[in-house]
Amino acid sequence: MSSVTVTVPATTANIGPGFDCIGAALTLYNQFNFTENPEADNDLTITVTGSEAHRIKGDRSNLIYRAFTHLYHHLNKTAPKIAIDIKLGVPLARGLGSSATAIVGGLLGANTLVNQPLSIAEIIELAIEIEGHPDNVVPALLGNCQLSVGEPKNWEICQIPWHSDIIPIVAIPNFELSTEEARAVLPKTLPRADAIYNVARMGLLIRALAMGDGKWLNKAMTDKIHQPYRKGLIEGYEFVQEQAIKAGAYGMVISGAGPTLLSLTNPEQIQSVEKAMKNAWAQLEITADVRSLAIDTQGAKAKSN
Repeated sequence: MSSVTVTVPATTANIGPGFDCIGAALTLYNQFNFTENPEADNDLTITVTGSEAHRIKGDRSNLIYRAFTHLYHHLNKTAPKIAIDIKLGVPLARGLGSSATAIVGGLLGANTLVNQPLSIAEIIELAIEIEGHPDNVVPALLGNCQLSVGEPKNWEICQIPWHSDIIPIVAIPNFELSTEEARAVLPKTLPRADAIYNVARMGLLIRALAMGDGKWLNKAMTDKIHQPYRKGLIEGYEFVQEQAIKAGAYGMVISGAGPTLLSLTNPEQIQSVEKAMKNAWAQLEITADVRSLAIDTQGAKAKSN
């Protein structure tokens, strides 16, 4: 029986002004094992381990399986009978790219089982097609911090340098926020001044990440396209932000669609920022898993077993 194991990192997207185009891979992972099983009674068997295992669907609607079969259909092939074993490490519906890990994992697993007929660029196209936007799936596949510019069949992917002294800290609350709900509150049009505001800060963000400049980051992490509208969906957002910055964070943003909040700081302030974010939510009787991470530089990895 052919078998492959795919490990995919979590991601944080938008990072303030980079709405739907910038994202970074983090050292938090989901792992997917695909085993062809031609003698099985069923076409699909899914087993899941992890703290939220009970929430993963075990049928054909599972996003991992949909991505897996999508690649076979793209190649005009019939997907094999498959057993998928999932080890969850990325929280669901928290703004850390759990759906992107499923899409990338399914595509990469299928491509490996059929002896890699598709290039990474072609897998990126399929992943963006399924997800609808590139900001999570691209860094999940490639690692590092990535900027994606273009449109279907014409993407330019640009790696953004991330200075080693910039430490990402995620605060993951014990409540969810769906991407659909977070997108529903966004306006359909924006004032020109708001667009200019974001364009300027996007340029500054790229330079600040590369240079490790905390003063620049403090200004660059603000935006007027999505966070002003989404922060009302996240209880305690402004209080947590205030406390994180007081404790030494350069700034704080919504990770992806939320509700996870991302602070960036220097190595000396890690513990104080972690404590401040956790305590701020605790004062509102909200439990949060707060941890410092690093930028994953490898991206998704597939290994034939």
